[in-house]
Amino acid sequence: MSAPTLATRAPQETERLAKPRKPRTRIGDKVLYTWTWLVIVWLMAPIAIMVLFSFNNTKGRVNTTWEGFTFKWYSLSELGKYNDLNQAVEASAIIVVFAVIGATVLGTLIGLALGKYRFLGRGTLNVVLFTCISAPEIVMGTSLNSFFTTANVGMGMVTIIIAHIMFCLSFVAVIVRARVLTLDPSIEEASKDLGASAFTTFRRVTLPMIFPAVVSGALLAFVLSIDDFVVTNFTSGSVTTFPLWIYGTAKLGMPPQVNVIGTLIFLVGLVIAGVNLFASRRQNR
Repeated sequence: MSAPTLATRAPQETERLAKPRKPRTRIGDKVLYTWTWLVIVWLMAPIAIMVLFSFNNTKGRVNTTWEGFTFKWYSLSELGKYNDLNQAVEASAIIVVFAVIGATVLGTLIGLALGKYRFLGRGTLNVVLFTCISAPEIVMGTSLNSFFTTANVGMGMVTIIIAHIMFCLSFVAVIVRARVLTLDPSIEEASKDLGASAFTTFRRVTLPMIFPAVVSGALLAFVLSIDDFVVTNFTSGSVTTFPLWIYGTAKLGMPPQVNVIGTLIFLVGLVIAGVNLFASRRQNR
């Protein structure tokens, strides 16, 4: 090959190599992307239907056929139409507040202990936590019912709260433990070297670093507690929660107020998740 030919091709080769190559789109990537969106749509479809039918202008108690659009079910007069439904929602609200607070505090402490320290029974505690997560609710419900009955404890609001704290704290502990395992121990050591006490180090250093995990665990505890039916049914006694009320009235027809309350609960969870996401991104920046 002559020298002029090499001189002519050299700039062309350099220009070709300098251009960034377009990433190849594999068929498997397209299938995975499509499948992911199908799963998301499948999971969100029932929620979308619930929100849609909360605006349904139904004429009777049965709310299964679209009859027009209306905002009237969101009025206080319509929401207060069923007194037993309001009492059930109130009971669920009280239970979820105490359950989330108790599960978050206890689960965070357990997660910190499992992630930072080595102690006798650490492995057994890990097994117990994962057993509580993986155990079927029917097993947990019957065992708690037997325990409270044997201990001669009357079923009611207190037993429901204890049961909800028990199965929710495992999820909080696992989430917090996973976050603690990723922390750099030198940051806490530096705080102590600068004269901070153990409590100050926890409050000013450790807690801000694990706070997104704590909020995530609390949000998961909220979701698990507010919609639990099986465990609540075994430990409720004469107390009726929102899921128990829905189960009891399903045969008579589901009034549109149920969809309204469900929509409001969904929005509360969505707002909490959005605030947590915003706070996490702001902290990372």
